[in-house]
Amino acid sequence: MEQLGIKALRPGPSGRAAAGDPTGANYDAAKANPFPDLPDALVLKNGKKVTSAAIWWNQRRPEIVEDFEREVFGRVPKNAPKVTWTVTEKVNLEVGGIPVIGKRLVGRVDNSAYPAISVAIEMGLVTPANAKGPVPILMMFGSGGLPGDPLPGRPGAPAGAGKAPGPPPMQFNDPPSNEQLIAAGWGYVSISPRSIQADNGAGLTKGIIGLVNKGQARKPDDWGSLRAWAWGAARGLDYLETDPAVDAKKIGIEGVSRYGKAALVTLAFEPRFALALVGSSGEGGAKLHRRNFGEAVENLTGSGEYHWMAGNFLKYGAADASFGSKNAGDIPVDAHQLIALCAPRPTFISYGIPEKGDALWLDQQGSYMATVAAGPVFRLLGAKDIGDKNDYRIAKMPPVKTGLMDGELAWRQHDGGHEDRSNMKSFIVWANTMLKRPTPSQSASGR
Repeated sequence: MEQLGIKALRPGPSGRAAAGDPTGANYDAAKANPFPDLPDALVLKNGKKVTSAAIWWNQRRPEIVEDFEREVFGRVPKNAPKVTWTVTEKVNLEVGGIPVIGKRLVGRVDNSAYPAISVAIEMGLVTPANAKGPVPILMMFGSGGLPGDPLPGRPGAPAGAGKAPGPPPMQFNDPPSNEQLIAAGWGYVSISPRSIQADNGAGLTKGIIGLVNKGQARKPDDWGSLRAWAWGAARGLDYLETDPAVDAKKIGIEGVSRYGKAALVTLAFEPRFALALVGSSGEGGAKLHRRNFGEAVENLTGSGEYHWMAGNFLKYGAADASFGSKNAGDIPVDAHQLIALCAPRPTFISYGIPEKGDALWLDQQGSYMATVAAGPVFRLLGAKDIGDKNDYRIAKMPPVKTGLMDGELAWRQHDGGHEDRSNMKSFIVWANTMLKRPTPSQSASGR
């Protein structure tokens, strides 16, 4: 705040406020779009329209990337250190009754420039033992361990001031995601975000961000935790490209809640990932910043979440600063452009329902609008979008369990809670189609 000349920030709305409390989040659809006009993904900063794929790749996409790096997620330092991977354990296990091979991996980050901080990325790779060749992999932000390891607290549980009430205990009709993947002939990776960068502001002088900064505070355009987690996932991909059990051209990235944000950021900035499953990502992920519904920009700039973002993002929650004040309407980019950066690679936007714990706080409708608004970029690049040709301002979500999954850009709201396990069956069928891969023992039911 001192570096940016900010004297005071606006408080974010509370998800726990009682009815009529002015500090509560807005859930009135009539008041949800104070900034209805999104920055056009297919108009250059000089006002000219993007009319070809070449103009997108050579001019418009770099403009959007620069805005996201400078103002929203921060830049990966040019001097980011190398990571050396070691297989520390190889075991024979079973997942859902199917024999698998588990490899426990540690990625040690070169800290020779600042030995006071050590970073060791934790990752577990699980592949079917009887596979006849390399298999596709879904990398999931999670514990970083192997089947049977004790699990930490459920990723994505609300934390920090201003969050919506915690979801009720989850009940599932489907097997765990890892069992579904293995049964379909996939492998999977669990990678630990906390081993890359802490999920709190106090950790910004530690982890990979602190290591590169030699224990000092960030500059305003330095990376936040979301970008750091995405960098760590890319380093995990470096290892996977060397493992003969892995089909390196068919590696996806997955996450839920804050890790859903990280999955979307990962696909947007790392072109080697083939596809993504973006679960319940909300504000900072697939939800439009310009929407005033549930969680808001001011929550991201608050003490519980600011570390996810670049320091410059604080400007958009400023109430009193040397530059006056700014709000969501001043952000040069929005979520539809983040989704567009993934094009033309397959991108699956997933949500659950509020009744089961995927709270309205996440603004499923605002994420649907962003998905619709990203469609023109997918179409320009020869890919299929979700097929909703309405203007994003009036586009409405389809009924629950109605998947819009005929193209590289996909949408499905399942009937579960704050998770994407309930969409995994549909994701696998869709992903196999996108990767031109048969789906053994799977059906398209639930699409």
